[in-house]
Amino acid sequence: MSEDDVLLHNDGTFATITMNRPRRRNALSRDFLITLTEAFREVGATDARGVILAANGPVFSAGHDFADMAGASHADVRALLQACTELMQTIQSIPQVVVARVHALATAAGCQLVASCDLAVAAESAGFAAPGGKGGWFCHTPLVAIARNVGRKRAAEMALTGEIFDARTAADWGLINYAVPDNTLEKATQDLLQRATQGSRASKALGKQSMYAQFDRPEQDAYTYAIEVMAASSQTPEAQEGITAFLEKRPPTWPT
Repeated sequence: MSEDDVLLHNDGTFATITMNRPRRRNALSRDFLITLTEAFREVGATDARGVILAANGPVFSAGHDFADMAGASHADVRALLQACTELMQTIQSIPQVVVARVHALATAAGCQLVASCDLAVAAESAGFAAPGGKGGWFCHTPLVAIARNVGRKRAAEMALTGEIFDARTAADWGLINYAVPDNTLEKATQDLLQRATQGSRASKALGKQSMYAQFDRPEQDAYTYAIEVMAASSQTPEAQEGITAFLEKRPPTWPT
């Protein structure tokens, strides 16, 4: 791998992590996955408020790199899939809001990557697929993230047919937030990130953590968990400032 396969730009407020492996269609080899994970962890340790995940080249990401997998042992494939899962979980565990900016095809683990980001905006010309269903290696792990975005029947259609679904369908199904004209993709992504990072950075970080923690719990358990988190967070300086500012009809001043 080249040291330029993952580009990281941080202007202090927002960071952009760009997959820059166009010659391999941003295929997710094990080394590439590890480097991406390290980039997200690096940003996660900064004061950046949000992150855009972007890509260079004709494809957003073609999923796992089959060149690394042909003839690989059971243990090696498991290690690769574990590295992939670690990346997806890191994206959801860092305190910043992560928005995927999808300009082209996102397939298999590349589609999983989009589904694992907090938010996603795609160009109307983009496409999404879990193509294993029409091949010889089913998209088992991508389906975990995809199904949690689009629901069971739509996930089953994606996984069993292996077909490419357009960005408008992906937006209708909940895989992405918006499908926008290609020439407005960057602006639409930036606008969404700015809207999603308003308010207290500390409150947003706790909110993101608790949001993922309650998503897949039964409703009663989710409420039990959320009540405790929300009650505890009411005692934070950020919450008290937000409440006081509202009552005093003034803009809040967030603690640093």
